Amino acid sequence: MAASGAAASPGRLVQYVVVRSDLVHKLSWPLGAVITQACHAATAAIHLHYEDPDTQQYLAELDSMHKVVLGAPDEAALSSLSESLIQAGVFHKLWIEQPENIPTCLALKPYPKETVQPHMRKFKLFK
Repeated sequence: MAASGAAASPGRLVQYVVVRSDLVHKLSWPLGAVITQACHAATAAIHLHYEDPDTQQYLAELDSMHKVVLGAPDEAALSSLSESLIQAGVFHKLWIEQPENIPTCLALKPYPKETVQPHMRKFKLFK
């Protein structure tokens, strides 16, 4: 539910959400609008991969979902992450806010933490 830096147990499913921190800190978006972007991306990633066994297990443990919300410094870093995830075969949804056509965040489908954490190492918890 909340962003956490606590380590998940081995094999525990986690959904990573990466939000552009410049939206708040440089472009002065309201915090609520940025949180909304993360909610859109997380919901879309779950929807797109609803039939995936990891997604089903994640949803079955509704009261113990684990999400980690990280910050990308800007649009270029977010887009680069999305491209590297595509190349690595890591399923995710890059959320592009409309009608502005602005990439704001991305969310991975639920994965075992150890499977995707290496792709997330250069990002810090969103502040």
